[in-house]
Amino acid sequence: MSPRDPNPPTRAPRRTKDDVVDAALRLLDGVGLPDLSMRRLADGLGVQPSALYWHVASKQELLAAVSGRILAPVVLRPGDPADLAGAAVTLGHRLHDRLLAHRDGAEVVSSSLALGLAPSPVHDALGDSAAARVIADAVTHYVVGFTFHEQQRRSADAWGAAAPAVSLTAASVEGTDDDGFAAALGLIAAGIARSADGVAVARGA
Repeated sequence: MSPRDPNPPTRAPRRTKDDVVDAALRLLDGVGLPDLSMRRLADGLGVQPSALYWHVASKQELLAAVSGRILAPVVLRPGDPADLAGAAVTLGHRLHDRLLAHRDGAEVVSSSLALGLAPSPVHDALGDSAAARVIADAVTHYVVGFTFHEQQRRSADAWGAAAPAVSLTAASVEGTDDDGFAAALGLIAAGIARSADGVAVARGA
């Protein structure tokens, strides 16, 4: 009879979908979207790549789940503006902050939104009236597009690849206008306030 191994190998802990999404978000922040592979994620979790497919059917589904995690805090809260324009601006700033909080966040979310794999939190929060849908489209496309370019520029600047005209400086990073983001969002809101009723009529409430 063989002696019992005093140090038997321990079984790897069972992973949940939340574990996989959490690890993917950490990997995204660490290496960026181009290097976020299923194999690299599996290695970080101590499992075989095939084990990940118990939780997600594809990498795109994984990125949709990551997008959902990034976007989850973009909601209206007690005390936020009740009018459509004010609510849209509030959500726009929260969306911008959330995308910037994660490396390549805008690119990940943009892909998931474009493929219909993740809902826009701005649409969910503003409601389903005709005016709200148009406003949510405008704010979502503006914020995601602006932030995508912003993150691309920051990456290029870090590698020394950005043109001098768009290179970041300490003054531009610390500036209160955030390269015009807030001002442009305010202009969108002003247009919302003037034309929301007209949009509702044009689209049909």
